[in-house]
Amino acid sequence: MTDLFALHEARLRAAVEANATRRAFAAFQESPSRKHHPEGARQRGQAAFEARRGQRLGLVAPGSRGWVGGEVSPWTGEPLGITYPSLALEPALAAARAAMPAWIDAGPQARVGVCMEILARLESRLFEATFATQHTTGQGFMMAFAGNGANSLDRGLEALAMAWAVMSGIPERATFTRSFGHGPVTLQKRYRLRPCGVAAVLSCGTYPAWNAYPAVFASLATGNPVVLKPHPACILPMALAVSACQEVLAEAGFDPALVQLAPDTADAPVARELVTHPDVRLVDFTGGQAFGTWIEQNARQARVYTETSGCNAVVLDGADDLDAVLAVVAEGLSLFSAQMCTAAQNLWVPETVRDGGRLVAHEEVVERLVARVDALLAEPAHASAICGCLFADSVARTVEAAAQGEILRRSATIDDPTFPRARTATPLIRALRADARELAQREHFGPVSFVIRAPDREAALAGATADARRFGAIASYAWTTDDAFRDRIEDAFAEAGASVGIDLVGQRPMNFAAAYSDFHVTGLNPAGTATLTDPAFVADRFRVVQSKREVPGEA
Repeated sequence: MTDLFALHEARLRAAVEANATRRAFAAFQESPSRKHHPEGARQRGQAAFEARRGQRLGLVAPGSRGWVGGEVSPWTGEPLGITYPSLALEPALAAARAAMPAWIDAGPQARVGVCMEILARLESRLFEATFATQHTTGQGFMMAFAGNGANSLDRGLEALAMAWAVMSGIPERATFTRSFGHGPVTLQKRYRLRPCGVAAVLSCGTYPAWNAYPAVFASLATGNPVVLKPHPACILPMALAVSACQEVLAEAGFDPALVQLAPDTADAPVARELVTHPDVRLVDFTGGQAFGTWIEQNARQARVYTETSGCNAVVLDGADDLDAVLAVVAEGLSLFSAQMCTAAQNLWVPETVRDGGRLVAHEEVVERLVARVDALLAEPAHASAICGCLFADSVARTVEAAAQGEILRRSATIDDPTFPRARTATPLIRALRADARELAQREHFGPVSFVIRAPDREAALAGATADARRFGAIASYAWTTDDAFRDRIEDAFAEAGASVGIDLVGQRPMNFAAAYSDFHVTGLNPAGTATLTDPAFVADRFRVVQSKREVPGEA
């Protein structure tokens, strides 16, 4: 049998080194350009996706007696018609438990080798997964390939490399010799890494792989079987991932029931029963804050890792080139219709903002920002590529509900002739005062943002960080020309337990979190409990048990 660890060791060790140094590193190609991939790869991927329409996708699903599915493309409005084996909870968990002993006995190196091969298999099918992602999440093709494709594979490898580093830091055996008064005693000690139990991974509907892959590989590498429950509107990308996992596990001689899919529908959800089952000992959840909090409070038998939502902020004090900054903010508000956990929502703009050598009034800043958004989205095909689709009707309702009060920019649909039935909306921008911002103190998922008028920069910073501390923030941003205020920004967000990017004006500066370098979510505010990917994300998924024997004649 192929030594999978040796086969992929170079890539793994490069990822371990990148985690340690936090330098720029990418193991997977994020460009879909033909020069980076085999001839015809995109066409084969699209054909594979199209061939799945109207079909059953077979998976190992112990005890399943039915088929589940109901996905509709946000781009075409047409059902995919794909169904998946339903989850029979008790047989599924029993099969997962039964598969554990051989997986545990294989040891960390063999498990990591299998996981590395799964990543390679997913990489080889990236174009099919891209079309699956596009037509379930509403992402544009480029984002689906790079963000939920290659970047997500890197986040999975990042977690796997962290797991390997933590596990390989614990020796399998040790010799202990010490004198206890009457001479030395020698003990042979053995250390075994024991997993916690079955892991439930609940992926979100808009960016499913980016959070699911780290959770799946962190649990699987440390010995825990995985039951992956996708959002009911976005099953296919995760079903393809589970298929690859089961395929590689079987080829390597392990029970494919180590990774199972738990599809459901909005009318018949399985999440609550799954995450509170006594056999489920780990839960990873990405999604809304309300259900994330419910899991944290009710899945008492499990270790719970969440990424939910927050009130991501922009604090705009000034810049050497304000137009360049406003262009960055405009793109951040528009990208994938702000359906990303790193999208900014609350734009704190003081009465005056510095633009190079002059001060600009609040009203002018707002006018220039709106003009930047309008210019960015003026051409429908370009606007469609940037904004993508609204994931669900609920997002459209969120935009509609926010369209009251003082509107600075109205949302509109995008007339894309390629996808005339696409569910779309351009950014809605609304004005609020700092002392009347209750509406902005919760997440409005989708292309909704608030320009919050503050008397000065100190009030803006205080308000943004207070909201982060109380209501949560995943990624916030600030611009200033003042070195002393820049330091205060860093300190204030750190005290609020929130990450911040300062003076970002380069290409893709907002909405982008780099695997191996950016720690995503702090766990120090209500936006989540887990950090991608720090040692705590993997180390609490297993425990060390030991045995020791005295060596005869050594006393």
